[in-house]
Amino acid sequence: QVRLVESGGGLVQAGESLTLACAASGTISPLDAVAWFRQAPGKQRDLIAGLHDGDSAHYVDAVKGRFTVSRDNVKNMIYLQMNNLKIEDTADYYCAAGYVWGDYGSYYWGQGTQVTVSS
Repeated sequence: QVRLVESGGGLVQAGESLTLACAASGTISPLDAVAWFRQAPGKQRDLIAGLHDGDSAHYVDAVKGRFTVSRDNVKNMIYLQMNNLKIEDTADYYCAAGYVWGDYGSYYWGQGTQVTVSS
């Protein structure tokens, strides 16, 4: 069992950067896939970035070129570096990790951290 806890959310202005961190209570080394999802008010929770199969990265078009997902298997941490933030990036952000890329229902999930981007 792995418990994930996100941190680093907050209020920033458009154009600024923010790094989200996700601390795991256990080792994440056996978990092939790590991912970040976000849920805006009134919207569904969507995948925005992930790593799997070693170094295969996946980003949705809305964040491609601005966000970078990474993992540290020694520190058991997952990160999301977010640059050039936009108002539409405002959402609750969730980290997740699992054994199989795409099998999100079986992933370990964090409780989320709120990111608000103002103009």
